Amino acid sequence: MLPLLLLAAALVSGAVPGSNARAADSWWNPTARPAPDSQINVTGEPFRGAAADGSVRGFVDAHNHLMSAEGFGGRVICGSAFSPQGVADALKDCPEHYPDGSLALFENVTGGANGHHDPVGWPTFADWPAHDSLSHQQDYYAWVERAWRGGERVLVNDLVTNGLLCSIYPYKDRGCDEMDAIRTEARKSYELQAYIDAMYGGPGKGWFRIVTDSDQARSVVEQGKLAVVLGVETSEPFGCKQILDVPQCDRAAIDRGLDELYALGVRSMFLCHKFDNALCGVRFDEGTTGVAVNAGQFLSTGTFWTTEQCTGPQHDNPIGLPTAQAQGMLPAGVSLPTYSASAQCNTRGLTELGDYAVRGMMKRHMMLEVDHMSVKAAKSAFEVLESQSYPGVISSHSWMDLSWTERLYRLGGFAAQYPHDANGFVAEANRTKALRDAYGVGYGYGSDLNGVGGWPGPVGAGAPNAVTYPFRSADGGAVLDRQVTGSRTWDVNTDGVAHAGLLPDWIEQIRLSGGQGVVNDLMKGAQSYLTTWGATERHGAGRELATGTASAAASSAEWNPFTSYQPGRALDGDRSSRWASDWSDDQWLQVDLGSVHTVDRVTLDWERAYATGYRIEVSTDGSTWRTVWSTTAGDGGLDTAAFAPTTAQYVRFHGTARATQWGYSLYELSVHGT
Repeated sequence: MLPLLLLAAALVSGAVPGSNARAADSWWNPTARPAPDSQINVTGEPFRGAAADGSVRGFVDAHNHLMSAEGFGGRVICGSAFSPQGVADALKDCPEHYPDGSLALFENVTGGANGHHDPVGWPTFADWPAHDSLSHQQDYYAWVERAWRGGERVLVNDLVTNGLLCSIYPYKDRGCDEMDAIRTEARKSYELQAYIDAMYGGPGKGWFRIVTDSDQARSVVEQGKLAVVLGVETSEPFGCKQILDVPQCDRAAIDRGLDELYALGVRSMFLCHKFDNALCGVRFDEGTTGVAVNAGQFLSTGTFWTTEQCTGPQHDNPIGLPTAQAQGMLPAGVSLPTYSASAQCNTRGLTELGDYAVRGMMKRHMMLEVDHMSVKAAKSAFEVLESQSYPGVISSHSWMDLSWTERLYRLGGFAAQYPHDANGFVAEANRTKALRDAYGVGYGYGSDLNGVGGWPGPVGAGAPNAVTYPFRSADGGAVLDRQVTGSRTWDVNTDGVAHAGLLPDWIEQIRLSGGQGVVNDLMKGAQSYLTTWGATERHGAGRELATGTASAAASSAEWNPFTSYQPGRALDGDRSSRWASDWSDDQWLQVDLGSVHTVDRVTLDWERAYATGYRIEVSTDGSTWRTVWSTTAGDGGLDTAAFAPTTAQYVRFHGTARATQWGYSLYELSVHGT
């Protein structure tokens, strides 16, 4: 159907597409672009191939929402990424926004239009898309094409929705089930791929390639095309919400949900977003936005966020003071809470079901997004990942507590930054530059386009970092001029990042603000992202040497006439049993592996009585011990002591300082190696 539509559109405009529409070697130009349509305003061949060491180049947009117009009931984001009927149909406003935008409730509440806007999109675009308009399409395919031509080589398309926002928003044209929206957005993503393929001569020939493994992605990038990875960002995945603290899903639902998402092509996802759910607590939204989201949390779950004093340097975002607007969302008699400034951490962490979901993602070799997790939840998630040395961890748009960046890099994960203004982006990139250099990794941006966030505004034509048009792409092979769509000409200096096509212009602004170094790190992003993904696919937890096979001894075991706390209880693979020591600091638990092995990691699953100070010791004969790891800052939960591979038959936890008045108590002690 698409080729016929393209032909019909071209006949109307007087231009007939065909094989002569591009030179034989201009593989990056389509043979049959719809007419009329947006311009791309880029000349020059996209770079392709790999370096001698096999590495690839290119920018990574680690967090985008190409299809969010299909979520939230279909009327929160107006306009579409594409339409078989052409650009005028794709880039049109929601019907209730006519004639003057006064009924554009979401747009007006979020402050993008001051109560009114011109609803006309194509061809004039008087008021949208704009850097501060949160309800209009920013990912029209031709704008994404310009981003690709400007150097982007990996794009994570997060399928997104929010069932509560859908249910309370008065305008919608479909149901609010979150999984139904995810299915629709996945289907529309594949339809967009087919739409672009048709312009280039058939299946597989377009520049927009949805990939489901890292080898596919690498091949696409080497061809100079855009590798598109499907992710999921939603508040209650697989129906895993909670109502009055009661989970509305179980392990079977999690397995079904993960299997379905994997079959759709999803390879990365968030377990929680905006609202606490049955899997994890969220990292609060900040300020007045947080107050409104907290009201939504109550409407969705029946409970408000609860806070406590943070136990470490990490903290969640501060929640603002109650507002009349947020209060108006709530039923009569229900009041918004206020929070102590000294209690900034969500009391909710990773639940038992959340732990199961993380391990389910690991089993399926999927990548976990830790942004939006509360400090408590993210800490537990990191502990689970570290216990298995699992590299599949992503922070895609600056929502993780940034003090954990090295923890992420140590595992082999990938980090990207929200697209702040160029100077702010450079400052944050410079803050973590030493870490990237130490771990030999690149950088990314998470544009969050169509994600209701707000984007860099105009700097002014006379600013020190104002872009001079035309300019060369980061690789030097393409030339970009001001982007034109219909009768509107876009300029990043005066428009800011209004849509995806202006991302290369913003990167040029970054170069002018901070020099070539930050851009070079961004160009290394594609290689780093694919390295993380490939390591995730190849991951093997390593052989667990102790559980069920090793014998155990201990300095002591707490006596109880009804329950055994003998040392073997920590090696039985059962978290309902545990070893517990006498109530003094100097205690140990020893494992005999039966023969000499190479060991490199010990995991300790603590009951409440944990050690703040302890060391891991190894021996080949059970008499002479060597310390291979130690800490004086143990914090309980799930601890992983990783060390250089060493030979040992005997492995010992040796406690030196208790966190409580009781002894030491371990559900499980695991030894990993070969």
